[in-house]
Amino acid sequence: MRIWVNGGIRDAGNAVVSVFDHGLTVGDGVFETVKATGGGLFALTRHLDRLTRSARGLGLPDPDHDELRRACGAVLEANPMPLGRLRITYTGGPAPLGSDRGGKGPSLVVALTATTRRPDSTAVITVPWARNERGALAGLKTTSYAENVVALARARERGASESIFANTLGQLCEGTGSNVFVVVGGQLLTPPLASGCLAGVTRALTAEWTGAQEADLPMDVLERAEEVFLTSTTRDVQAVHRVDGRELAGAPGPLTAKAMRIFQERAAADPDPLPG
Repeated sequence: MRIWVNGGIRDAGNAVVSVFDHGLTVGDGVFETVKATGGGLFALTRHLDRLTRSARGLGLPDPDHDELRRACGAVLEANPMPLGRLRITYTGGPAPLGSDRGGKGPSLVVALTATTRRPDSTAVITVPWARNERGALAGLKTTSYAENVVALARARERGASESIFANTLGQLCEGTGSNVFVVVGGQLLTPPLASGCLAGVTRALTAEWTGAQEADLPMDVLERAEEVFLTSTTRDVQAVHRVDGRELAGAPGPLTAKAMRIFQERAAADPDPLPG
């Protein structure tokens, strides 16, 4: 494996950043995960735009999109594979121990690993911890991911692939690495960004392409929704067949199956769909 680190390609054994990097010591960094297929990247422009928004939210300098594209291209060329998960990590760079930033500038790492297609449906659980929709990191894709690690480990222990959070108001928010859609009364709905959920690239495209509506939803909507599905870079649109102990018979349901088909067709037709 070959990885881009701070200006050039390195072999994995030599791809290093400082042990004092602020992304390592305090989680002061942002990242994007981009789907790589056939030597190309899906929705790269949207991912780079979101990386910039996240960086600004932390007060980091804007990342250089030209450099990012060069780095992504170099990593793709150095690691050919049919289906991959490309990760762009952008941190505060070397700094003193503690919360203050240093003056050496950000670190940039781009890496690619192989992945496989997810199954059409999955199981999820709900967890007792809440997303803080008013927090400083709300809606930012940061490297401060320990909360997600704990929640995902609980999901694995219970035979599920994802955990679903409410926010502090008890409203449906998001998964550890996914957005959530539900069908209620035949209507396709998803929580608004004000709920504290991440502005997922796949979420936005799915909503645009299917006409899904944003709505504040109580957490117990998962107990009565006719259909539930997740969206993310690595899942695309994935049906949910079990929420906690509740089975959703016949998943994927009709609206979920339609969303899966639409997403697959539109993504194949335009590998870099720009914001409208």
